[in-house]
Amino acid sequence: MTFPRRAALALPALAIVPRAACAAFPDRPIRIVVPFAAGTSSDLQARIMGERMAPVLGQPVVVENRAGGGGTVGAEAVAKSTPDGHTLLLGSNGPLTNAPVLQARLPYDPARDFAPVAMMTRSPLTLSVRADSPWRSVVDVLAAARARPGDVAIGSSGQGSATHFLIEQVMATAGVRFTHVPYRGSSVSVPDVVAGNIPLVMAEISTILPLWRGGQIRILAMSSAGRMPIAPDVPTLKESGLDLTGGSWAGLVAATGTPPVAVTTLAAAVRAGLADASYRDRQAQLGAEIVAESEQSPEGFASWLERERASIRATAERAGIRPE
Repeated sequence: MTFPRRAALALPALAIVPRAACAAFPDRPIRIVVPFAAGTSSDLQARIMGERMAPVLGQPVVVENRAGGGGTVGAEAVAKSTPDGHTLLLGSNGPLTNAPVLQARLPYDPARDFAPVAMMTRSPLTLSVRADSPWRSVVDVLAAARARPGDVAIGSSGQGSATHFLIEQVMATAGVRFTHVPYRGSSVSVPDVVAGNIPLVMAEISTILPLWRGGQIRILAMSSAGRMPIAPDVPTLKESGLDLTGGSWAGLVAATGTPPVAVTTLAAAVRAGLADASYRDRQAQLGAEIVAESEQSPEGFASWLERERASIRATAERAGIRPE
């Protein structure tokens, strides 16, 4: 078999074209690395979204749990992965915004080493007390804190956690001082409120909801932008006089250097998942909010991350939190 001379001359040029330029994306399964253990809220968010992305991308989406270092082990693995779009990180507060102000020697740069793909959800935090507490509103809590500066203890899910940073923001906004008691997760701090060992807690909604439904906990306010359908009678912090929103969030990032076509393809798959009615129903059951459309694009997510990191740095400086 012979080739025309023109075709033969073209063969060397074709040989040096990168494989990525010749193949459609994705050309194999997508891997979402969750930097926390199976069964955590981050793990659940990755699996719920992965199920929606797979049919859009035409490839399986598998979840890999790589826990350790407060999320930094899995984040480092993705930061150092081949930047082809087939490996993603389920990004959240810990490894992408909080870690830089808590750890002096991170094995990656959260701002430099990741390409934002899309933000997905935000889960509000709750300011809660035991059901028989005399405090029935945020106003009551702030009045007690002003009357006895530093005497009112409040639990968080850990030093440098999303709950801790929101406590610091509440104190700065309201001009009050609590005694912060960091626990090893809300699964420990919330039962201590129920037991009467601590009067107040800032906790994730997923931990609080079962006890609230069971009548053991009273939620004074949530950090959501508006009232949550899952608890429509509970006011927001804004409604309670504190201009604050926030909470735990989830989004997908890839390694820096990932081709733009891969990033935009992945972002489109995420947006399709966010628009899916069953996905929205599941998030409502979990007490999570779908983020605004402006935060669902790579550019919008990048801008939000920049603002959030600046806010976390400012809060840490004000609270005297130093990286260790």
